Amino acid sequence: MAAERSVAEILDAAVGVREAARGAAAGTAGPDAVLAALSGVMEYDHASLARWDPLRGCHTTLAGSYPEDATAYIETRLHRDPVFPVLRSPARGGLWLGDVPGRLLAASPGFREVLRPLGIEDGVAQCLFAVDGRYVGVLNVSTRRPRCAPDPARAVVTLLSEALAEAVAPHAGPRSEEPAVAAVPGPGAASRPGGLSPRELQVLAELTAGRTNREIAERLYVTPRTVGTHIEHILAKLDLPNRAAAAARAAAWGIGCPR
Repeated sequence: MAAERSVAEILDAAVGVREAARGAAAGTAGPDAVLAALSGVMEYDHASLARWDPLRGCHTTLAGSYPEDATAYIETRLHRDPVFPVLRSPARGGLWLGDVPGRLLAASPGFREVLRPLGIEDGVAQCLFAVDGRYVGVLNVSTRRPRCAPDPARAVVTLLSEALAEAVAPHAGPRSEEPAVAAVPGPGAASRPGGLSPRELQVLAELTAGRTNREIAERLYVTPRTVGTHIEHILAKLDLPNRAAAAARAAAWGIGCPR
């Protein structure tokens, strides 16, 4: 059994994670380097970094060591898991497996179908947010060994969230003046559907869930008035009469958001 890392060793390893994340954001290193550095903060059996794609309404794994079925769950079903709304709260750091209420674990297909068969005893899932409040992806780390408590790695993983978010954000890679947004099939969409801005695409994705302006504002960390302005611009650019029509257009283009 490996000796427990000291606080100093964990902090030194955290610096390495931050540097690897910066390299991934700048395009000078790959996301695999981030997970390799993270193993110095906490030992794990499986880990992954996944980016949220608001146009396709799913996650894309950038680096990971989970089996194929577990990776598929993270990419296509995690955002519909009953645990996800708790996990996605920006006020929370990482959600550690041991802290998930038993009733939620019992209702979670991710735990029953993915983690339990792998023999996972502990680990953390942490949603990652850009500095402007956008949800950009998720870190998942799993171990077959229960962790000690108190565990300094818990705090360190939370402190690394901004650096990890930078590593998985859509602009990760060689920088350009305009962040890239993936194109989806749709009328007049050479780069962005309908010529919408990245923020307008986020708001459009939220409309597909039937959320109010206030609910969207809370999720994107802006004011309801700002959301209303974005919706006005969306309707004007797409020449649509109302938000229901905008949501229908988004669904036709395959744009969605986590529920």
